[in-house]
Amino acid sequence: MTKSMMASLNQYGITDGMVTSLVITILLTILAIVAGRKMQTVPGRFQNVMELSIGKLYDFFEGIMGKTLCRQYFPIVATLFIYILLCNYVGLLPGSGVLPGVKAPTSSLNCTAAMAIFVFFMTTIVGLRAHRGPSYFKHLFKPFAFLFPLMLIEMFVRPLSLSMRLYGNVFGEETVTEQFFEMVPIGLPVIMQLLSVLMGLVQALVFSLLTAIYFTEAGELEEGEELTEHA
Repeated sequence: MTKSMMASLNQYGITDGMVTSLVITILLTILAIVAGRKMQTVPGRFQNVMELSIGKLYDFFEGIMGKTLCRQYFPIVATLFIYILLCNYVGLLPGSGVLPGVKAPTSSLNCTAAMAIFVFFMTTIVGLRAHRGPSYFKHLFKPFAFLFPLMLIEMFVRPLSLSMRLYGNVFGEETVTEQFFEMVPIGLPVIMQLLSVLMGLVQALVFSLLTAIYFTEAGELEEGEELTEHA
């Protein structure tokens, strides 16, 4: 993509991060379609890698969410993890943030806030489904009713915390790495890039892990209630 094309898109509010996000979404969609269409009884190398990766991820989240909730909502938390991981790693590509249309989407607060708001509404939906209605909101009055204002504030602080944590870490990491490249162009930046690989993984894991915890808390039932499965 040329600078003139990107400049034209910028006039309509389309940023470099949005273009990169769209490319990542398309690539993940194609990968999911290809992997799903070529399922074999005797798996090949590609299918083995995919099944092993997803299987390990599923086992990890099942240990947090439990069998029923994980079966229902694993696609959401897994997609968030994979998407955020790829977004973070875009920042490691040569020319990221310089070349038109190439920038880590998670280095923009717009991207992280959108995902956090999605998690907020999905958490509410999980709670409403698990408790079969508005009784889910009774947790805002526990352990004492006078704590309702604080519980309500905590409910809305969660998406703010999710978005700011991811954005701050990715943006700060990119800024520090860029400064190191300018000061010490040989040697030290390589170490910073290796650390960035680890940090990108950690940040993706933290966001998806907190999402899984929020879903689990929302799906917790009182004694005597039974968690129902939904198709």
